[in-house]
Amino acid sequence: MMIGGRTEMQSKLQTIEKLFLYFLMAAIIGWCYEVFLEVVVYRWGFQNRGVLFGPYCPVYGVGMLAFLLCFGKFAKMQLSWRVRWARPILIFLGCGAVATLIELAVSYLLEWTTGSWPWQTYADYAINFQARVALSPSVRFGIGGVLFLYLLRPLFAKITGLMSEKVLHVVSITAAVIMGLDLICTVLFKLFL
Repeated sequence: MMIGGRTEMQSKLQTIEKLFLYFLMAAIIGWCYEVFLEVVVYRWGFQNRGVLFGPYCPVYGVGMLAFLLCFGKFAKMQLSWRVRWARPILIFLGCGAVATLIELAVSYLLEWTTGSWPWQTYADYAINFQARVALSPSVRFGIGGVLFLYLLRPLFAKITGLMSEKVLHVVSITAAVIMGLDLICTVLFKLFL
């Protein structure tokens, strides 16, 4: 079936490519955020905060996609002026809860596959669960979700919207190959060293 000169399959592929680039941009921003916390805020010094070699934390990309799936339509929905003020608060609470559940699940997955998880410092936080999740990061994830849905998502849409279909395809395939190779190298490195 043709839709405005493109097939439905091409349209779906373009949506997937854009979502992958959203994932990648959020993963890179998440890595920068983690490094900033370590170097500037906590003054622990530089350490690669990602589970892969590259400068990205995939869990931030997963979280951003979850925010988009759970709250993307709600963030754009037309509401009466009487309840419009509550939307950012509800998105903040929802994003904090979703990110906390993702972080908890990822901590168990990483412990099962690698023997540990990178953020075990949550044991030092006043309110935490098994040092896997804590209230303070959950609040920051809620704030991050609001910032993503209201500020970064429009920016990401503008960036990917400026790309021609061919450029979008080349960039997304190249980024996927790089991340795939990074994943393979990381797994091989951990297996053999």
